[in-house]
Amino acid sequence: MVSEKMLALGESRSVIRDISEFGDARRQEIGAENVFDFSIGNPSVPAPERVGETLRRLLDSVDSITLHSYTPAPGLMKARMAAARQESLRAGFDIPAGSIYLTCGAAASLAISLRALVCPGDKIALLAPYFPEYKVFVENAGAEAVVVPPADLSMQPDLAEFKKAVESGIKAVIVNSPNNPSGAVLSAETLEAMADILRAESVKKGESIYVIADEPYRELVYDGAEVPFVPSIYPDTIVCYSYSKSLSLPGERLGYIMVPPCVNESGKVFAAVCGAGRSLGYLCAPSLFQYMLAECADERPDIAAYAKNRALLYGALTETGFECVKPDGAFYLFVKAPAGVSGAEFCEAAKRFELLLVPSDSFGVEGYARVAYCVSEDTIRRSLPAFKKLAELYSL
Repeated sequence: MVSEKMLALGESRSVIRDISEFGDARRQEIGAENVFDFSIGNPSVPAPERVGETLRRLLDSVDSITLHSYTPAPGLMKARMAAARQESLRAGFDIPAGSIYLTCGAAASLAISLRALVCPGDKIALLAPYFPEYKVFVENAGAEAVVVPPADLSMQPDLAEFKKAVESGIKAVIVNSPNNPSGAVLSAETLEAMADILRAESVKKGESIYVIADEPYRELVYDGAEVPFVPSIYPDTIVCYSYSKSLSLPGERLGYIMVPPCVNESGKVFAAVCGAGRSLGYLCAPSLFQYMLAECADERPDIAAYAKNRALLYGALTETGFECVKPDGAFYLFVKAPAGVSGAEFCEAAKRFELLLVPSDSFGVEGYARVAYCVSEDTIRRSLPAFKKLAELYSL
């Protein structure tokens, strides 16, 4: 007999993937130009040219045995050094390459970090709205998720509820800034208030409570928004990162875990990360892309298209009558459903006009829809009459 837990996970499909596949079917039926698919966060901006140039040169000039061989479990040292250099620039102090563990994307980083920290029965706080897979990763590590609601449309956490969650005995909290699905950036003031609560409880317990900072969108910010370096505010912070968005390489699965020296007993924590990677079988991130990373870690795609899409969509939807969270980062718009309408009902109604949106229920809050604007500007412009019809449906 198979594992009942894994069977349940396999049979309860991702809402995002379901809507994306529904979009594939509709494109076959009525033509791609007639479907406005805002379901999935797949970067539409190409990778920087130097990334492709480097990959082609590596394939042509490095012998295939070397290029495609296993690397050390934490990754090639020169790739780890490149990642550490990035983090050192953000930190303003030296982050050694030995603090970096390369992974197959941020999902692996989170799963490994949780397995490294969690003992059966521990609690992990999730700040709603949160990426749905967080709950899967938490529960798979043997922990219980404690959801902290947002305070208001700013999508900063309700600090009173956060304090309750911390005092209930959490082992860690996952923070995601810029946020998927809302695009909100946690302010330095919010992080400092959270840090005060965590420090007080850590002293009371006599042991560390960790922050796990999930940061795949940190370079995608607008209007001068700043993403604070969380370990400088709260030292017991482990950073999970991915190059899926910063290099527009989501399918290549490359990221890392950083355990900075400021973490209490950082050597033991890093060793636990190595052990967790081993236990999960997450060894050796794709070697070709590790070699690429050693040369291209500082490259960035041109996000001007995302900024333009954000301004266009936010402006049009708010003028039409929708209430939206104004995103400071990432490439998602969080749209509030009309009063008395659930997120699921709202997204089903949107399908009448071939608008494919993701309901917020699986993100830990009710009454919103996520709109991924990492699409072409033309798609957004052509979708606006459909959004207007959706607004008219609710007399907005």
